[in-house]
Amino acid sequence: MKYQIKSFLLVALFAVLSVPAMASSVTTNHEKATMKQLAFQEAMRKLWEDHIVWTRQFIVSAVADSPDKAAATERLLQNQVDIGNAVKPFYGDAAGDKLAALLKDHIIIAAEVVTAAKANDTAKLGDASKRWGANADEIATFLSGANPKAWPAAEMKKMMHEHLDLTTSEAVARLHGDWVADIAAFDKVHMQILHMADMLSAGIINQFPAKFE
Repeated sequence: MKYQIKSFLLVALFAVLSVPAMASSVTTNHEKATMKQLAFQEAMRKLWEDHIVWTRQFIVSAVADSPDKAAATERLLQNQVDIGNAVKPFYGDAAGDKLAALLKDHIIIAAEVVTAAKANDTAKLGDASKRWGANADEIATFLSGANPKAWPAAEMKKMMHEHLDLTTSEAVARLHGDWVADIAAFDKVHMQILHMADMLSAGIINQFPAKFE
């Protein structure tokens, strides 16, 4: 009898101790949703980090007249298509294509800014800079229109112009051969774009919660 009681107690104790381990192996719906949200946030960060990395590569190549300039430009333009494609599941194909087109203009005008600055052509530089700013406002307005609650127009315009200013500082430092300032400027560009990417991903997650369940 004592042996049976002891055996029963050991079995019961094993069962109790096993419950937390079994429960911990089960992924709840909430945890799955959180994992989807984190994956989306990381994907958005990767896209915008590609944006600044390949913009930097273009600047480096353009300033040095490097033979990889065309390849860097092509990769940079592809990134704008990738960003547009990333929002299509939420806002539709037309909206994604529109965003990609606006971002391509952003890159094309940026190239004009760098080229004019390198040639010290103040007239062309002024014209390109003006159009670059207008394009930034257009991107901000487009994004705000898609999600005005999460992306207020004024805040989006401010963020876009910060991106232009920091990128300009990076390009100017590169043109002047100020490598310390060049690297410092890119660090600032990087931090700012991560903030922007997180703002965009958070806005989409909150606007379309069902897509992350």
